[in-house]
Amino acid sequence: MTGGDEKVNAGQWLERVRETRPLVHNITNLVVTNVTANTLLALGASPVMAYAHEEVGDMTKTASALALDIGTLTPEVITAMHLAGISANAAGVPIVFDPVGVGATPYRNHVCADITSSLKLTVLRGNAGEIGVLVGAGGEVRGVDSVGVSADLPAAMRKYAREHKTVVVATGELDYVTDGDTIWQLANGHPLLATITGSGCSLTGVIGAFIGTVPRGGSTLGLYAEAVVAAITCFNVAGEHAAEVASGPGTFQAALFDSLYHLTASDVNAAAKVSELG
Repeated sequence: MTGGDEKVNAGQWLERVRETRPLVHNITNLVVTNVTANTLLALGASPVMAYAHEEVGDMTKTASALALDIGTLTPEVITAMHLAGISANAAGVPIVFDPVGVGATPYRNHVCADITSSLKLTVLRGNAGEIGVLVGAGGEVRGVDSVGVSADLPAAMRKYAREHKTVVVATGELDYVTDGDTIWQLANGHPLLATITGSGCSLTGVIGAFIGTVPRGGSTLGLYAEAVVAAITCFNVAGEHAAEVASGPGTFQAALFDSLYHLTASDVNAAAKVSELG
């Protein structure tokens, strides 16, 4: 598939985000909370960051989506994630989970295993190394960065997605998305996205915004997968536009906010590089 394909019209999904302004409840990496919030605002979504155990459940019930990111782990944050996740599952709020750094330490491995087994996740999104670890395809993670990827990753992702009934996403030089049936390969983006703190964590929030526009009740996993493909494509096209005017990482981050703000449906559909692997 290429930009403008009727199956995944990324620009149309962008317009849905702008029209509905979904509320995304982020329990995320404390290093990039501000960046994630500004990314969502620039896109046209509405961010909220609530961590107190006394309110995370109530906040999640009112949200369009819940985005969980374990970049900066503490026992208090883990408990907040579980409380929010339980509330989301009960209310039918979709969850995107970012297993930052899984494979790097036993603690992160334990937390990820607990979250993936105890909560119903709509989307599992990580870099290729992290997802390789989780889906059993092999992968190497140093700190929170992917340093090793298996060629068998897309097939392993599809198997995991089918078994767990969740959309699985691996990002990298090429991005892969699967709903357990179709595997999409996405080729947009720019190397400068890897030079700034928070691009991956912000993308997790952006995915939350897009899946938050999917109608509740009766929606298929394939529809959520289309929303994810559109989210990644829009974010990466904005990155390409930002790189055209940036002189380095500092100016790139500011330009990325501006590019998301000015991004149009026609921009996205003209630039989208999306193909089906089967």
